[in-house]
Amino acid sequence: MRICLTLLLLGIVVLALGCSGTKDASTEEIEWLFVQNADHISLQDGVLTLDGIGPTVLFFSDRPQRIAAHGSTTDFVSFWGRGGGTDNFDVDPPNATLSIVTETADSDVVLTLSNPRLEGERLQYDVAIVDGQESLEGGPGSLFIDVVGAPATPVSVAGVDRRVTRRTVARVAY
Repeated sequence: MRICLTLLLLGIVVLALGCSGTKDASTEEIEWLFVQNADHISLQDGVLTLDGIGPTVLFFSDRPQRIAAHGSTTDFVSFWGRGGGTDNFDVDPPNATLSIVTETADSDVVLTLSNPRLEGERLQYDVAIVDGQESLEGGPGSLFIDVVGAPATPVSVAGVDRRVTRRTVARVAY
């Protein structure tokens, strides 16, 4: 069962970050959102640290597909920069919203993520603050990672590649 879930995750992550296939402009794109949870979060000096990171990443899509699943945090980090063209997180770092509970209040920070590093139950990202506090500490908290998967045009190479993989993954999932 675990092997099947891992293979499904790998297929979906590859789909989300781009892979190879044939053209089919009639299929709609899937835009994936990712959620990571941690027991304690620290944001200091341009580094976001998620301690007690959950072993899985939740990912889901919006209408009309409404697909939801989860996969390994380790797999998510290892696929960070994979994908075709500019449709991967190394080439086009994602925005994210960090939502944490501190001793004084709940805090939300919008930031751009890069360079993920996972060691045990600690995940770190280099960040650029878009909006919000530049340093804070607290927990528990969640990191909502922005969309990957929408090419500029419906017939872009990245979009075509994802469609083929999505269909394959969807057939396996259903």
